[in-house]
Parts: sequence; C-alpha cells; structure tokens
Amino acid sequence: MKQFIDFIPLILFFIVYKLDPRTIDLAGQSFELGGIFSATAVLIASSVLVYGTLLVVQRKLEKGQWLTLVACLLFGGMTLAFHSETFLKWKAPVVNWLFAAGFAASHFIGNKVLIQRMMGHAVSLPQPIWIRLNIAWIAFFIFSGCANLFVAFTFHDIWVDFKVFGSLGMTVLFLVAQGVYLARHMHDEAPQQSKD
Repeated sequence: MKQFIDFIPLILFFIVYKLDPRTIDLAGQSFELGGIFSATAVLIASSVLVYGTLLVVQRKLEKGQWLTLVACLLFGGMTLAFHSETFLKWKAPVVNWLFAAGFAASHFIGNKVLIQRMMGHAVSLPQPIWIRLNIAWIAFFIFSGCANLFVAFTFHDIWVDFKVFGSLGMTVLFLVAQGVYLARHMHDEAPQQSKD
C-alpha cells in the first residue's frame, strides 16, 4: 500500500502528460491541460498533497519520501519557472544517485548497512549477506539513474513512458531477484539457527 501511495503523483503526471493539450476554464481562470508543463504542475501539487497527508496522518515521512518530495519541488519548480523540461529529466537520475550515495555511505556510518536497517526487523541474515545486498542496491540505483538519463536525453518521445513503466519494471525485476536471493540464504540459515 505504501509503495502504491508513492506512485500516485507519478501516475497522475503520466495521465496528464498523455492528454491532448487543451484549455479548460475553472473558476474564471483558464488553464492549459495536457503536455509536460501541466503534467509537472500536477506532479508537484499531487506530491505535496500525498506527502502532506502522510505527514499529517503518520506525523513523519521517511527520508526517502522527503528526498522525493524535495526533488519534485526543486526540479519540477525549475521546469515550470524556466519552461524547460530538461530540469525534470534530471530528477530521476539525481534521486537515484542520491539513494545510491545514501546506501554507500551506510557502509561507513553506523554499525549496520542501510538495507539491514530497513529490513533487519523482518529478516535475519549474516552480516556478509547484508553487505552484498546493500551493494546490489547501490548498483541498482546507479544503473537506474544512468538508464533514466540515457533514455531522457536520447529517446525524447518515450522518456515519460520509460520513467513510469521502465523504472517500475526495473524495480519489480530487481525486487524479484532480491527475493530469490534472500529466499536462498534464509533457507540456508534456517537449519543452523535450529541447531543453536
């Protein structure tokens, strides 16, 4: 459910982006609907609404949610202010690389890597497995950022489709691979724990 909530602004962005551009009148004001700039405005507004609601209900946001919100406001705001989609094209790569940097920094800060801090309450694994898993997340975020950047500046016609479906597809594949990897190691660890 939490992951679905995080995708609401992106889904709304995609829907508005795909609309044929049209002018609508609302409360005596004319608004352009459809295309990159109105989609960016919807992305900003829906992000503020979704994360603002989560903040009120949960009384906190996770660090990743704060990063996503700030990046949306910064890159989306610059896209609208300078009327250039180039800024928005940089959002996904920068966010992915910042996540990679966070996962990498956790190797040097604290006594647990970031993935262990996130999943350690639910899964028990030996430290070397946590480290390998954390490195896999670093590699995934670096790759995802590079893929988003390459598509955004090479294939202009499909970059929004890739941002929504390509990134989601890569994430799902990575999570499935992670699940297979974890299942193999959790199975290996179960007999050892029962002997203790």
